[in-house]
Amino acid sequence: MAKLPESLHVLRRRDFRLLFTAQSVSVLGDRMVTVALAFAVLQIGGSPSAVGIVLAARIFPSAGCALIGGAVADRVSRRAVMVAADLVRVASQGAMAALLIGDVAQVWTLALLAGVGGAASGFFGPASIGLIPEVVPPAELQPANALRSSGSSAGEILGPLLAGLLVAGAGAGWAIAADAVTFAVSAACLLMLRLPRRAMPRSSSFLGDLRDGWAVFSSRTWVWACVAYFAVANLFWGAWSALGPVVADRDLGGAAVWGTILASVGVGALAGSLLATRARPVRPLVFVGLSEALFALPLGFLAATSVVSLLILAAFLSGVGLMLGMSVWESTLQRQVPASSLSRVSSYDWFGSFVFYPVGLAVWGPLSGAIGIHTSLWVAFGLFIASIVALLAVPAVRRLTWSPRTVATVSGYPDK
Repeated sequence: MAKLPESLHVLRRRDFRLLFTAQSVSVLGDRMVTVALAFAVLQIGGSPSAVGIVLAARIFPSAGCALIGGAVADRVSRRAVMVAADLVRVASQGAMAALLIGDVAQVWTLALLAGVGGAASGFFGPASIGLIPEVVPPAELQPANALRSSGSSAGEILGPLLAGLLVAGAGAGWAIAADAVTFAVSAACLLMLRLPRRAMPRSSSFLGDLRDGWAVFSSRTWVWACVAYFAVANLFWGAWSALGPVVADRDLGGAAVWGTILASVGVGALAGSLLATRARPVRPLVFVGLSEALFALPLGFLAATSVVSLLILAAFLSGVGLMLGMSVWESTLQRQVPASSLSRVSSYDWFGSFVFYPVGLAVWGPLSGAIGIHTSLWVAFGLFIASIVALLAVPAVRRLTWSPRTVATVSGYPDK
């Protein structure tokens, strides 16, 4: 293999390349369906509130199943959990695509199938976080997470663009059909992994595993403080996801323009993830909080202007902040949390981070009907910034320092 920069040495590892490919192509499809599903609801006559409800139906089961998924992933093969989740999503997205292409979809059927796919994602996410330390050594976790974010960022760019073009040219059903194919590709890559033998935990009850995971989670103030912040921030971000397509449909030019704006989030995310390959912030969680301030920008811009170029700029900066912050956050978790509990702690992170997001998706539509769309966006932006200030006021968040080592590691990292 040709010589790589030091920050990219992790790409020499065959199993990381497979995992990187699996997750990148999966994100590509996910970002396509984010656009396609919203416009599918509008195209079959759904209201702004219906858009929020269908999007919430996709997220809420994901948050609810994350707790179960994390406990399962710490007890059995994490790869097996991820493959099973991919296959369920192939089926759910394929059925949704068939209904839309056949012109027989209704709001409730879209919500139901979106919920099935979301539930599978709840199992996939915590397992994927726990799998990274099984394929790369501790010293390469930061570049591995940053590169994984780069792949996700490429999906953030291409997914909305492809979805916008497919929705405009062929219909939302074909974009969702492409999403189903990406999950099949992801499953195939995961099946080719050669993983080191992992010591399985002693036999215990499922509830006991959840309690043990909670003990590790709750004993670290910096963990639960950050997760609490993610929870309320996602509540406010729901205004962007639920009201953005409505604003685009009414004022910005429709699905293609909205896809372009979301793609610019991906361009920024790609830039942020590449920067993150070298990020070594002395105070990692302060860095995360400051990065989140960039992530909040599109809410304020969408409230203030309908100039597409300014919205593209705000979305770009948002993507930079998102990937810088998330790469550092995931690496901090992987270094500071014992490997035997990592998927369970990650599941509480997933649950806490997303439990209020579907609530936000569901409430911002009705609220905008009462106080107006732009007023709702200003409220969401102001509360988002206030939550960042509250996070940085927590002493444990400010004091945590960067560490080059993990609390516990997995042995055996094949180079080829």
